[in-house]
Amino acid sequence: MFVRIVKLTFQEDKIDAFLANFEEIKHQIRNFEGNEFLELYQDKQDARIFFTYSYWKDEDALEKYRKSALFNEVWTYTKTLFDGKPEAWSVNKLATLT
Repeated sequence: MFVRIVKLTFQEDKIDAFLANFEEIKHQIRNFEGNEFLELYQDKQDARIFFTYSYWKDEDALEKYRKSALFNEVWTYTKTLFDGKPEAWSVNKLATLT
C-alpha cells in the first residue's frame, strides 16, 4: 500500500463546481479496484487550495485508475477549473500513531 497526495488549486469562482462534482464521483473513485481510502482537504489559509489523500493497494492499481474512463472523465472536467498546475506525490506510509 502507498499514499497518493494531490494538491489542486482552483479558480475562486470554480470551487463550488469542483465540490459538486467531487460529491457526485467520490464513491466511484473510492470503490475503484485497488483504492482503499479517499479524503479531501481544503487549505485553511487559501480556500482555493485542496488536497486529495488516497491509499492505493499498489502502483499498478493507481495506474489502472489513471488509465480508466472514470479518471479521464474526472480529470478532463476538473482541469478546466484549475488556477495553477496540480502537484502530486506518491509516498510510503512509515508510521501510524494512535
